[in-house]
Amino acid sequence: MIALTLDEIAAAVGGEVRPAEAGATVVDGAVETDSREIAPGGVFVARRGEAMDGHEFAGSAVERGAALLIVERPLDHDVPQVVVPDATAALGALAKEVVARVQAGGRLQVVGITGSNGKTTTKNLLREILGRVGPTVASQASFNNVVGGPMTMLRITHGTEYLVAEMGASAAGDIARLVALAKPDVGVVLKVGLAHAGGFGSIEGTQRAKSEMVTDLDADDVAVLNRDDPRVAAMAERTRARVAWFGLTADPATGGTTATDVESGATGTTFELALPTGERRRVAFRVLGEHHVANAMAAAAIATTLGVDADTIVAGLEAVVRAERWRMEVLATDPVTVINDAYNASPDSMAAALKALVQIAPGRSVAVLGAMTELGESAGEEHDRVGLLVVRLNIGQLVVVGPDAKRMHLSASAEGSWDGESVYAETMEEAEALLESILRPGDTVLVKSSNSAGLRHLGDRVGARWADGAA
Repeated sequence: MIALTLDEIAAAVGGEVRPAEAGATVVDGAVETDSREIAPGGVFVARRGEAMDGHEFAGSAVERGAALLIVERPLDHDVPQVVVPDATAALGALAKEVVARVQAGGRLQVVGITGSNGKTTTKNLLREILGRVGPTVASQASFNNVVGGPMTMLRITHGTEYLVAEMGASAAGDIARLVALAKPDVGVVLKVGLAHAGGFGSIEGTQRAKSEMVTDLDADDVAVLNRDDPRVAAMAERTRARVAWFGLTADPATGGTTATDVESGATGTTFELALPTGERRRVAFRVLGEHHVANAMAAAAIATTLGVDADTIVAGLEAVVRAERWRMEVLATDPVTVINDAYNASPDSMAAALKALVQIAPGRSVAVLGAMTELGESAGEEHDRVGLLVVRLNIGQLVVVGPDAKRMHLSASAEGSWDGESVYAETMEEAEALLESILRPGDTVLVKSSNSAGLRHLGDRVGARWADGAA
């Protein structure tokens, strides 16, 4: 965090310094909400979660060298404290103050990225590109909510030139709150899909929530929008900002960033990248799955609006070898290929991953699937659709894990014309035992589910078993 006195922090977050005479003390350590992450000189925010109260861990933070505690009640620790009504709100307010102070220096440009799918991949691609141009701070992992967003913002310094922030949402207003903390110079909407649809009530509710990214942009800002998604494209009517388009569908009237001649394989995807400048480059993109080309186009479109040249954009795209941990992550390649994509799952991302599996599998394709969560009333129907898609794609073997995903197995099994086979496992342990007996050399295995289903751990174990040729 940039250097601030305790009085300045208290003023920003609406708190009170204890003891008052410590107000002139300057802190500049990293801000953490996890006491285990505190380093000497750090700031510990004792926020209350659903299961834990950070105040109970303040002593651990002090032992690790915390220089300041932000708390909701005074604690008996010999460390300065800023007492606030709500520690989570204080975290956001502190982030807003830090971003405003750095922006006042005139160097910082903020990129906000949202969408039902692709946020983390696009962020990682953009971080690689912009990091070649100037000091860049980007969200860690999927830090994109009311806690993760501010934590990312607080990592900037006065030398930071680019802040790339994922801005996710589980309900209406979530993105608007993050935008209010760090208003983007470039606001990006990737896709409107059924991810978290349960929190929005409908696909139309999801569209309204995602549009919060661009509705408050100024005329001199840029809204980067996906032309291929009609719900995203319609957001052009809801923003004052200049629109920069990306998508596989070209439009000579509005221009934009496009990709043509897309060729997908087991080592990635190649495509012809066309930029708004008129330049064209062949890209050897090593992130697995043709659906990630949209994220590459988005990153290229964003970078172009920020003045990055074509060669730097391509070099950045080609340097990234995986989307993120547990996202189309190849864990073994011989004699069985294992792809772990079990961090997030929505109907759109599930369909994209299954199609990628079929495209890259030289032999038998095996899909190990768990539940897609937060779909609300559409959950049953969407799990049925996935089972039918497995049949339509003629995937060789389906393994469905867990009662919340069982409808995938039932719908696939009911299709008599399918050449493949479906089996059901109640637990991950049962699934692992099944896979030990089912898998054979030459198979390509995709493990896919929502994070809460936990199949990423199953994917790691299966990948480790087959790594380095071990059977």
